Amino acid sequence: MTVEFECETHVPVGARETFDRSRSIDLHMASMSASRERAIAGVTAGLIGEGEEVTWRAWHFGVPISMTSRITAMTEPEYFVDEQVRGPFRSFRHVHEFRPDGSGTLMIDRVKFDAPLGLLGTMAELVIGPYLRRLIEKRNAHIAATD
Repeated sequence: MTVEFECETHVPVGARETFDRSRSIDLHMASMSASRERAIAGVTAGLIGEGEEVTWRAWHFGVPISMTSRITAMTEPEYFVDEQVRGPFRSFRHVHEFRPDGSGTLMIDRVKFDAPLGLLGTMAELVIGPYLRRLIEKRNAHIAATD
């Protein structure tokens, strides 16, 4: 079973600034401090760009998890796509879109993933989907509040 969801967040700055905040490894780590998420390989600081990879290590559900993502498409400052190269999912794709809206930027996150492990994975998706949505909403709130 494929899980898909979308999050929309208003960010009170322009599309270029929102785009860069969303590519910031440092800002991502600050927003995910509760799960002790760290960039441990690839691009580990600054802004990630097209074709570049980052390996994240974090604690979720009391378990250490590593995932390597690559930026597979990018048009500045309208969108970029990150996809899992190695990690816990059968597949994972995250599209980030940025649309000027008159008072800042509408940031749209579209996430699509498949868990491994057959039927067990399908059951896990019922928990993982809402959990990932909350993580992205938390990250987006941090992006919107950053000065």
